[in-house]
Amino acid sequence: MDQEDRIALFLDYENLALGAREHLGGGTFDLRPIADALAERGRVVVRRAYADWSYFDEDRRMLTRSHVELIEIPQRMGASRKNAADIKMAVDAIELAFERDYISTFVIGTGDSDFTPLVHKLRELNKRVIGVGVEKSTSKLLPPACDEFLYYDRLEGVEVPPARPKRGRPARTPSPEPQPVEQEIEAQAAAEEPARDVDSLAVLVAQTVAGMQGSSGGEVTASTLKRALRRKDPTFSESDYGFRTFGELLRHLAGRNVIELAEGPAKGDPEVTLPEHGDREAAFALVRSVVQDLAGADGTVALSGLKNQLRRVRPDFSEKKLGYRGFLQFCRAAATGGAVDLRWSDEADDYLITVPG
Repeated sequence: MDQEDRIALFLDYENLALGAREHLGGGTFDLRPIADALAERGRVVVRRAYADWSYFDEDRRMLTRSHVELIEIPQRMGASRKNAADIKMAVDAIELAFERDYISTFVIGTGDSDFTPLVHKLRELNKRVIGVGVEKSTSKLLPPACDEFLYYDRLEGVEVPPARPKRGRPARTPSPEPQPVEQEIEAQAAAEEPARDVDSLAVLVAQTVAGMQGSSGGEVTASTLKRALRRKDPTFSESDYGFRTFGELLRHLAGRNVIELAEGPAKGDPEVTLPEHGDREAAFALVRSVVQDLAGADGTVALSGLKNQLRRVRPDFSEKKLGYRGFLQFCRAAATGGAVDLRWSDEADDYLITVPG
C-alpha cells in the first residue's frame, strides 16, 4: 500500500457537467468512469467538487453516493460564479499540496485553460497532474500542461451518442442501388469513429525509442517508453488505436519489425529496442543500389531529391519508421555503416553521396 499513488480529485463540476450536456447529446455527467480510471492509477484519498449546487440538484445525490465532498460556491449578485469557483478550487489544491506530502497525484477535472497555472505550480511542487475534460469543451492549452490527460468521452463506460446528420432539403438524385446491411453498418461505424493512423504511431514509437537510447544510453523498457510517449502527448492512449493494452500495441509493432522486444528487468515490462538488422540493413542496401543507378560521370548523387528516388523503388520507404528523425540522419547512418560515402560540396551547395569503391 505504501507504494501506491495517493490521488486527490478536484472537479470543476460546472465545466464538466455543462460540457457533457452540450457535446454529448444532452447526457448527464457520470463520475463512475472517472473513478474507475483513477482506481487503476492509485488510491483516491480526496474527492471534492465545486459548483453552485442549486443548479445541479439531481447530481448531488450521485456525487454523495461516490463519497465526493461538495463545495458550495453560491452565486451572488454582481459577482462572477465562475471566477469564485476557480479561485477556491486552486487555493484548496495548493493548500493540500503543502499540507499532505503523501498525496503524489492531483486530478484536475476541467477543460478550462484558466487552470493551466495551477497545473504548472503543482508540477513545480513535484506532484503528478492528471487532467480530465470533455474533449470538445477542453481548451487546447490545458492537455499539454498535464502529465496525463483523460478525455471523458473516451473513458470506458461513457456512452457517446452518434452524430446526427444535418437537416436540409434533400436534393433530387437517382436512388442508388441498395447496399447490403453489413456494408451500411461498417460505413456508419467508420464515419462515426475514424481510426487512428497506426503508421504514424509506429513512427512516433520508433523516434521515441531512438531518442531515449541516444540520450540515456541505457535500456528502454515498456513502462519508461509509455511514460515518454505520455510526456510527448498527454492524451496518448493505446485504446485509441484499437489495442487493449500497451503490451499488445508493442507486440503488434514488433510483428511489423518496427521494434524488438526482449526480456526486461521485471516481469511484464520487456526491454524495447530498434532492430539492428533486417529493415535497416535492407534500407542501407536500397540507398546504395539507387545511388549506383543514378550516379553520373563523377559517381555522385545529390542528397536533395534522393528520397523521392528511393520511394519510386520502394513506395513505403520512411526513415522515420527506422527511428531516424530526418533523411540526412539516415544517410549519415548509412555512411557510418559503410553502405555509402557522404560529403558536403560547396560548389553543389548540397551533400553528395557516392558508393565506396
